[in-house]
Amino acid sequence: EVQLVESGGTLVQPGESLKLSCVSSGFAFDIYDMSWVRQAPGKGFEWVSSITTRGSASYRDSVKGRFTISRDNEKNTVYLQMTMLQPEDTAVYYCAAVRTLPLPSLIPTATYDYWGQGTQVTVSS
Repeated sequence: EVQLVESGGTLVQPGESLKLSCVSSGFAFDIYDMSWVRQAPGKGFEWVSSITTRGSASYRDSVKGRFTISRDNEKNTVYLQMTMLQPEDTAVYYCAAVRTLPLPSLIPTATYDYWGQGTQVTVSS
């Protein structure tokens, strides 16, 4: 059974940091590209960041310089380190896996093979 289990979401104040984790099982994690996708209240899904099997990372403009994606293939885990959090970062954050990401220009609209259940991040004072 394929499972992606996110954790680390919580309520934080603006400017604070948070690190999300996503532990995967049931598939060959090390040959899958991984992404973080979020959904804010009342809005659609929004791509946040991706990391390839080779460790190449990409980010949406609004999180560049604030968020860092990483992966540990020994632990079948992908991380999202978030700093300088802002209220507009409030969302449910999902990790997702795909065998191969598309061309960089198409990554924001990629489709995925597997999804986690999500973890809530709330940024509020």
